Amino acid sequence: MDKILIEGGVPLYGEVRISGAKNAALPILASTLLAQGTHKIRNLPRLRDIETFGVLLRQLGVGMEVCGDTARIEVGPRTDHRAPYDLVRTMRASVLVLGPLLARMGRAVVSLPGGCAIGSRPIDQHLKGLEALGARISLRHGYVYARASRLQGTTFCFDIPTVTGTENLLMAASLAKGRTVLQNAACEPEVVQLAEALNRMGARIHGAGTDVITIDGVDYLEPAEHWIEADRIEAGTYMVAAAITCGEILLRDCPHRFMEAPIRKLRECGVQIELESDATVRVSASGRPKAVDVTTQPYPGFPTDMQAQLMALLSLARGTSVIRETVFENRFMHVGELVRMGARIEVQGASAVVKGVSRLAGAPVMATDLRASASLILAGLAAEGVTEILRVYHLDRGYERIEEKLSRLGARIQRVKE
Repeated sequence: MDKILIEGGVPLYGEVRISGAKNAALPILASTLLAQGTHKIRNLPRLRDIETFGVLLRQLGVGMEVCGDTARIEVGPRTDHRAPYDLVRTMRASVLVLGPLLARMGRAVVSLPGGCAIGSRPIDQHLKGLEALGARISLRHGYVYARASRLQGTTFCFDIPTVTGTENLLMAASLAKGRTVLQNAACEPEVVQLAEALNRMGARIHGAGTDVITIDGVDYLEPAEHWIEADRIEAGTYMVAAAITCGEILLRDCPHRFMEAPIRKLRECGVQIELESDATVRVSASGRPKAVDVTTQPYPGFPTDMQAQLMALLSLARGTSVIRETVFENRFMHVGELVRMGARIEVQGASAVVKGVSRLAGAPVMATDLRASASLILAGLAAEGVTEILRVYHLDRGYERIEEKLSRLGARIQRVKE
């Protein structure tokens, strides 16, 4: 098993290109199940989750070849309708095949999902929505069994906004008979990207990016070519890397138009962020950041996927910060590891009180999930001495060659075998 070693205290300088967004790529990969023929997906990030989803598609009988950052996907007239536990348990996003399989094949058997241990993330909203569309659903032995001769348009209001739930129903409703209206839908940019991809395939979707989405079902969809937008969470992580090391980084292909909340919060910390073009951002910092308070919220609020990275930065701030987590109930698992490095953080229910210190010290730490891994990398970049990060396989799920990119910026970082 790999681990990452970081000798901290080096300001980062240079340019970094932001990779395609995993959370946009996965639902678009799932959407290919809706249309027979040859699909192309460009700017695909090279990540473990993408590889896992590719294995799942092949298990379903879909051909997928990847050359560089482009995937060619061949969907035949019939696909298997079973998504097995061995694959779905490793990645929660695998549940995204449920809607497309049900809509096109009339049935689906999909294992209940797994993924990062950051709290309960049930799929009850997915299932309620599919039932509202006319599906017959039962849960047996850890699997979802779904059937429908043809889904019927309906009006469905999510109890809470859910990104993957919205995406699953978008795909299912695209082939339903009649009009579907999704209320209290998720507004995330990744939902918009999926809707745009579906519309290129012939779907009729309006309102994506708002909390009310209208889908007029069509009889069939056709394959298309898609471009994956850059990853806003990866971009935010490199912004914090510049800030926490008191360096200066130019971000290329940066989707800053989707990053208003994290950019605003970093500026409150005293970080200089210059938007040089539609996709180029310069980030620099000097001295300790200012303490700020932040509450995670669904888009367009501050993203929960940036909470751990900001906590690493605020652990070095002047003053006391309060971070309130409202999206996932178990997303402070990185706190204990940051404390091992000298941070002063106390968890109080859904909040973490961060009392800034003047320096962190390298230590052996263990990653607990994807974004926690990123926070430990960031802390290690700023810490005195050597930080040893174990269980870094989480990183490979969501960051493309992070140690290589950081090394090119001047970081003293290496991946080694344990």
